[in-house]
Amino acid sequence: MSEPWLVVIDAQRIFADPDSEWGSPMWPDAEPRIRDLVGHFAGRTILTRWVPPAAGARVGSWDAYMQAWPFADRPAEDPYFDLLTAFAEADALVLDAPTFGKWDALAPVVGEAAHLVIAGVSTDCCVISTVLAAADAGATLTVVADACAGSTPENHAAAVTVMGLYPPQVTLRTAAEVLGADH
Repeated sequence: MSEPWLVVIDAQRIFADPDSEWGSPMWPDAEPRIRDLVGHFAGRTILTRWVPPAAGARVGSWDAYMQAWPFADRPAEDPYFDLLTAFAEADALVLDAPTFGKWDALAPVVGEAAHLVIAGVSTDCCVISTVLAAADAGATLTVVADACAGSTPENHAAAVTVMGLYPPQVTLRTAAEVLGADH
C-alpha cells in the first residue's frame, strides 16, 4: 500500500467560530492535534472546504437545506468559508466541495485504493459522510478520533461508534498513535 494521505475535513472559520451556528465546541481541543498531523504529513496533506452549492445548482434537498441554514447561504468566496490561518499556509492541496462527503472530490487525487488518515469537523456530518463513502469505494481509512470535532460531544461519540463498525476498512486511532507510527 502506498504512503497514506492526511485529509483534514473542513478546517474553516464557519466551523471553528464559537459564535457560528455550526461552530463545534470541540474544535479548540482538536485543532492542536490536527496541526501536529499536518506537520507530520507535509506534502501528503489534503485540506477540504465545504462551500454552499450555488443557488442554480442545488439538487434535491440542498435547496431546503440552505433555506434551513440561511446564515451559511453565502458565496463560496465569502471569508467565513476560508481555511483557518494555521491551515491556509500548510503544504497541502485544497479541495472544495458543495457536499457533506468529500470522497467524490478526493478519489481523483488519491485513487480508490488509497489509505487516508482523517481528521476534521464535523465528525457527525462531513467526516462520517466522507469516511463511509470512501470505505465503500475501497479506500482504507484511519480516523483520528481525537483530531475530529463534532457538533456536540454526544454526536461526536455516536459518529465515532458508527465508523468503528467498519473494520477493517476503518480503523480508529488517536493522534498520539498516528504520530508514533512509522509511515
